[in-house]
Amino acid sequence: MSAPAAQPAPGAPVPADSTVRTPLLPIWLVVLMFLILYWGGIYFDENSGWFDSKIYGPYRSTEDLALYQPRHEGPDLGRGQVVFGQICALCHNPDGTGKPGQGPPFVGSEYVLGDPKRLIRIPLYGLNGTVQVAGKPYAGLSMGAMGATLSSEDLAAVLSYMRQSWGNKAEPVTAAQVDAIRKEVGTRGAFTPDELNAIK
Repeated sequence: MSAPAAQPAPGAPVPADSTVRTPLLPIWLVVLMFLILYWGGIYFDENSGWFDSKIYGPYRSTEDLALYQPRHEGPDLGRGQVVFGQICALCHNPDGTGKPGQGPPFVGSEYVLGDPKRLIRIPLYGLNGTVQVAGKPYAGLSMGAMGATLSSEDLAAVLSYMRQSWGNKAEPVTAAQVDAIRKEVGTRGAFTPDELNAIK
């Protein structure tokens, strides 16, 4: 019988030249992964449409894109709703019901449903005083010229939105009507309810 090979005693120091080596990743596997990623990028580029100039090429800006949208007659009520939410809803509520001490309601309001020449003046120049809306007084109002900086198209859109929302049914306001009031009135301060009510 042959003698068994000498085994190191437990706890004996390991020789310095015996290091544990981990197997390296084969180079062919690295090349294969790179090729798969490269092919996947090309496939995505050619088939996803994300970078295809046929989809995005014709439209260089939002203005270009707007040229291809369906045309509609009259004020843009969608734009009017956006402007209303940004400027008017804080004091008059998003549903047009108004807030006590801040702003009267627009639902069924004589000012909203009445003569556009009177309505246009309110956001263009402001309103100070006590108004009667649906038989109820709203005292001490001091509304600034919230619509003075809007374009005539945007002001017409928001006023039309008010006249045709929440059950209101009145003719839309046009940008030409807003322009006419700007030209007629010129520069001045806020209107009073008496001045507005005198407009025929």
